[in-house]
Amino acid sequence: MTNYGFVIDNRTCIGCHACTVACKSEHNIPVGVNRTHVKYIEKGVYPNTTREFSVHRCNHCEDAPCATICPTTALWTRADGIVDFDDERCIGCRSCMQACPYDALYIDPNQGTAAKCNYCAHRIEESYEPACVIVCPTESITSGNLDDPSSKIAKLVAENETRVRKPEALAKPNVYYLSTSQEMLNPEATAWKSGGMWTEQEAGVGHFAKYASKRIEASDTPSMLVQLALEKKAKEAAPRDQAIIRDVASKLRQDGANPKRVYDQPSKGILWDSEVAGYIITKGIASGLYLFMLLGALLLSDEYLAESNFIAITGSIILILMGLTALLLVKDLDRPKRFIYVLLRPNFKSWLVKGGYIIGAFSTIVLLQVLVDITGLDPNLHYFLFFIGAPLAWMTGTYTGWLLKQAKGRTEWAGRSGIRIAVTGTFELLYLGFLIPALALLQGGTPNPEFTQEIQLSTLGVVWMLMLILGFRHIRTDLRKAQMVPLL
Repeated sequence: MTNYGFVIDNRTCIGCHACTVACKSEHNIPVGVNRTHVKYIEKGVYPNTTREFSVHRCNHCEDAPCATICPTTALWTRADGIVDFDDERCIGCRSCMQACPYDALYIDPNQGTAAKCNYCAHRIEESYEPACVIVCPTESITSGNLDDPSSKIAKLVAENETRVRKPEALAKPNVYYLSTSQEMLNPEATAWKSGGMWTEQEAGVGHFAKYASKRIEASDTPSMLVQLALEKKAKEAAPRDQAIIRDVASKLRQDGANPKRVYDQPSKGILWDSEVAGYIITKGIASGLYLFMLLGALLLSDEYLAESNFIAITGSIILILMGLTALLLVKDLDRPKRFIYVLLRPNFKSWLVKGGYIIGAFSTIVLLQVLVDITGLDPNLHYFLFFIGAPLAWMTGTYTGWLLKQAKGRTEWAGRSGIRIAVTGTFELLYLGFLIPALALLQGGTPNPEFTQEIQLSTLGVVWMLMLILGFRHIRTDLRKAQMVPLL
């Protein structure tokens, strides 16, 4: 059994970036993005300071969340444990980037597809080691078969105390670190200080870049200069002012003792934003309207249903909303022309694929009901179709919660229970598409409503629009908040 992995020895890494350069050269990686990079952190207060270096890249996890969520099997785990990718299959949905706890993937600015370290699989197949291993001047990077007890890498893991990044993500990473610190492994232990590695994606990816700028603009105060200025001022100030200045200087010294991340590759920022929030809204309205259509079929008379084409009109609105949902999904892709790959090359473990089939099945049921109503077929067919359509409507409205749960890199989403997802999704579809239309129906949507009823219905319409706007803003805010947590 072969299971390739890496050991990074932080005792000997000198932060020279030879691994980064060799990787870029080997794979012809565009300027501004990297498959492997070096992170620096500093501890202590001058002159008693230390600096630690560590190499970060894809962890080639045994239970790779990026491969699970990828809808087109563009990412997969090989028999030898390498998590490889095929950019010819990638649709640019960025779900793999959401799923990776280690922020190891990026969008290739030339191709519009995801990419990452693939362990130099083309070299491995010819019995060569990865480029980063060959070039490391201090032999701080060791590669090999972790399942072979006689291999150098297996002996290093067996004979030394090693650590992995984010074991709580349950991805079972195959990159082990020797003599590393918790501050190096935990992205929340050190705040990002401005500067560091230049990258075209420093402020995020594509049209979401602007939302990450607030994060990376939060720079560290040049505390040494401030402290020197305060000390000089303290000698000249009044006694009370001197005490205040000394308190400030003490606080600066205390903050200076905290570990600092002084060089790193910035996180990618917002990957899913208005388009995703919009499609959650449109499919939520459609799902809720379907339940409203079911309620109307149960409460309204057969004569009114036949004369008003209630099901045909409501169903047509639902179909338009589902069409908007599909358009928003396609618009959000970096390779939109490949959207059909979700159906032609599906990975049925991914909720993107499951959701696509659910949406397709739901829309088909609605279309059949519209046709039944228009053609004047036996109205009893509706009840058979409602029996199938109602659960499909609920699944259409709620499946995004399970998709977000597959994004293990985002703890806010991954930590949600199935019950919470079901309850939240149900509330959303009732709030977005069912509540106001149901109130309008119960309030008196008759064939010849009176003027006062028209006023009441108009008021409900205005309230509904305000609810949809608030719902969109709330969902988008929650999406952004979850994605601003650093992964590196």
